Amino acid sequence: MTDHLLVRDVDEDALLALIFPHLPAGTGTSVPPGDDAAVVAAPDGRVVVTTDVLVEDRHFRRRWSTGEDVGHRAAVQNLADVAAMGARPTSLVVALVAPGDLPVDWVEGLARGLGQVCAPLDVGVVGGDLSGGEHVVVAVTAHGDLAGRAPVLRSGARPGDVVAHAGRRGWSAAGLALLDAGRGGDDAGLVEAYLRPTSPLEAGPRAADAGATAMLDVSDGLLRDAGRIARSSGVRLDLDEPRSAFADDLERLEHAARLLGADATEWVLTGGEDHGLLATFPADGPLPAPFRRVGRVLDAGEGPDVLVGGHEPGTRGTGWDHFRA
Repeated sequence: MTDHLLVRDVDEDALLALIFPHLPAGTGTSVPPGDDAAVVAAPDGRVVVTTDVLVEDRHFRRRWSTGEDVGHRAAVQNLADVAAMGARPTSLVVALVAPGDLPVDWVEGLARGLGQVCAPLDVGVVGGDLSGGEHVVVAVTAHGDLAGRAPVLRSGARPGDVVAHAGRRGWSAAGLALLDAGRGGDDAGLVEAYLRPTSPLEAGPRAADAGATAMLDVSDGLLRDAGRIARSSGVRLDLDEPRSAFADDLERLEHAARLLGADATEWVLTGGEDHGLLATFPADGPLPAPFRRVGRVLDAGEGPDVLVGGHEPGTRGTGWDHFRA
C-alpha cells in the first residue's frame, strides 16, 4: 500500500517500480525503459521532436490537480505539438522533479495519467529521469513519425488560403477562471477541459494529407498563435467574427461567463491550453474533418498581423506569455 507514503520514504528504484507498470511501451519500442536509453523505431528516417515543461504553481496547482490530471495534460500538450507538424506521435520521455513531501500516490497518478492518454494511441512512454527539488516539475519530450509526409511548418501560409481550426476554443480558460473564482463546482465540464484538455490529434496527419500549408497547436491563445503563423509566413490572418466562427463554443461558455461577469469572446480569442489545431489550406480544396473555416489569409500590410472581422482585435491581450503571465 502506498496511501500514506511520501517520496522521501522510498528510494528511486522502488519509486520506478511503482511507475513502470502504468506506462505503455508502444509497438514501435524495441528497447523499453530499464537500460540507459530506450530504442524506438523511426520508419520514416526522420524524427519529429518537441519538449515542454510543467512547473508547479505556474502551469498547475496541486490543490486543484491530481497526478492523473497533470499526467494527462503533460501528454496531450506534447502530443499536440507532434500532430501539428503532420506527424503521428510514437513515444514520450518524461522527467520528474519531486519534493520529498510529495505523496507517492501522486507520482503513481502522474504515470497513470500519461498511460491513459498514450496507451490508446500506441504511444510508448519509454523512459526519463527522477530528481529531487523544491517544487514539482514535469518535463516531457515527445517524438513522432511523419510516415513520408513533408512536415507542416508555420511558414507556409499564402494569401488566399483558408484559415481553419479543429478542436475546442475557450473551454480551458473558462475552467481555469471558475477554479480561480472558487466556482469549480458550477461547471464540471469546463473544469475538466482545463484539468484534462483534449486535442484532435488525428487531425494533424489528416491536415497534412489534405495539403495544409501551415499549422500549429493553439496552446497560448488563438490571437497569439495566429500571429505566429502570420509572422512566420509573412502574411496577415483575418479571423472571422467569433459569433459566427465559434458559435457553438460561445454557447457552451455563456453560462460560466454570466456567473463570473466575464466575456466568453475573450476566452475564445485569447484563452490558452485547449490544444486545438490552427491551420491554413488552399481555398480550392475541401477541409478535412474536424476542421472548420475560421478566417482567411491576406497579403502582408500595415497594422496588426491578426485581424478579427477585418478590424484590429478589441481584446485586452493576445494570450498567454510565459514570462509576463
